[in-house]
Amino acid sequence: QVQLVESGGGSVQAGGSLRLSCTVSGLTYRSGCMGWFRQAPGKEREGVAAVYTDGGDPYYADSVKGRFTISQDNAKNTVYLQMNNLEPEDTAMYYCRTDAAPTTLVCMSWVYERPNDFGTWGQGTQVTVSS
Repeated sequence: QVQLVESGGGSVQAGGSLRLSCTVSGLTYRSGCMGWFRQAPGKEREGVAAVYTDGGDPYYADSVKGRFTISQDNAKNTVYLQMNNLEPEDTAMYYCRTDAAPTTLVCMSWVYERPNDFGTWGQGTQVTVSS
């Protein structure tokens, strides 16, 4: 059974930084997507960043480009989201997600399309940015 455990959330002032971590266990697929999503109160869940496990360029939502960086450490089975220059609009519950995927185009859809519930999701970690 695939499990995701997130950590690293917290409260920071605008302009600050946080790094989220997501440790994966029980993976059964060889190739897939790893991604981060967020949901603010009263808003729909949205894709923030995604990357294909076999490599290739990551994908980012326009709202976080240049500020957030997704990376993966395969040796540690962990994916990270480095968040710099945080803004109050980044306040949300952040979720890690993984799913098998045949191509990197699936990962791109996570960022640019309305997300579905497929795959495995973590329990979420809260990020709060104050002005």
